[in-house]
Amino acid sequence: MTPDREVKGSAAPREGLVVEAFGRHFGVALAQGERVEAIQRGRKLTPTCGDRVLLTVNAQGAVIESIAPRRSLFYRASEFREKLIAANVTQVVMVVAGDPPFSTELLDRWLVVAEANDCRVLIVHNKIDLPGAQAAQQALAAYAVLGYPMLRLCAKQDVSALRPQLVHQHSVLIGQSGMGKSTLLNALLPGTAARTAEISSALNAGRHTTTHSTLYALDAESWLIDSPGMQEFGLHHLSLGAIEAGFREFAALAGQCRFRDCAHQQEPGCALRQAVAEGRASGARMGSLLRCLGERRRATAY
Repeated sequence: MTPDREVKGSAAPREGLVVEAFGRHFGVALAQGERVEAIQRGRKLTPTCGDRVLLTVNAQGAVIESIAPRRSLFYRASEFREKLIAANVTQVVMVVAGDPPFSTELLDRWLVVAEANDCRVLIVHNKIDLPGAQAAQQALAAYAVLGYPMLRLCAKQDVSALRPQLVHQHSVLIGQSGMGKSTLLNALLPGTAARTAEISSALNAGRHTTTHSTLYALDAESWLIDSPGMQEFGLHHLSLGAIEAGFREFAALAGQCRFRDCAHQQEPGCALRQAVAEGRASGARMGSLLRCLGERRRATAY
């Protein structure tokens, strides 16, 4: 990121792009490389990285007044709270690795939200030089069969295969802690590790911990949002139908069950369970779907 330029006061609203979001404070990029630190107008306004906004800028500071309609919104939600991650993304880049082992459960949930937002998916298998890479590759085989694009690389050695995949895309980079996401980002954009360490130190976080979402411009038409490492990902903001649709191999089968309200548990004539029994679908993915649906149903019951 370039150093902030001084912004002259203006009474008229100005357009901007949210490039950093931490708490109730936001970094907003304006025209000609100008940048301001802003707050939002009231608690009901919820900007996040990637949002196009209107803001007022004067001697007292900058205030985000409104958010333009979003093309997409990538976020997680528990029973009690929502966490916005990125807006207006066209691609979700999911970083996984075998050391430490990645969670297929988390990967499934990210895929559900990507499908719900009609975003392109790219699964990046990092750390392929380490012993756990083979086990990770075996776990990813089920996703390759489903048609999800994948790249295998070692961020410490070569990320050239990833660069073309980011062109003409508004991407968000997500992953669990320990997958090498920060190393990957620093290989793509040298110097970002130092900036992350500086911000993390100011916020009393780990030295290489991404504590908030940050947008990096790759060229005039492409940008990449780095997000904090995720260890959980609730889907309470999605309907049961949207969750089912996010498991693409089961989406078409759901309407073929004998009972319209089939919960895919012990009901006779369940098309999903039959597909698993016949080897046409993954039992592990079926289990993941049932856990997501069960979690959502329990939240609705209270």
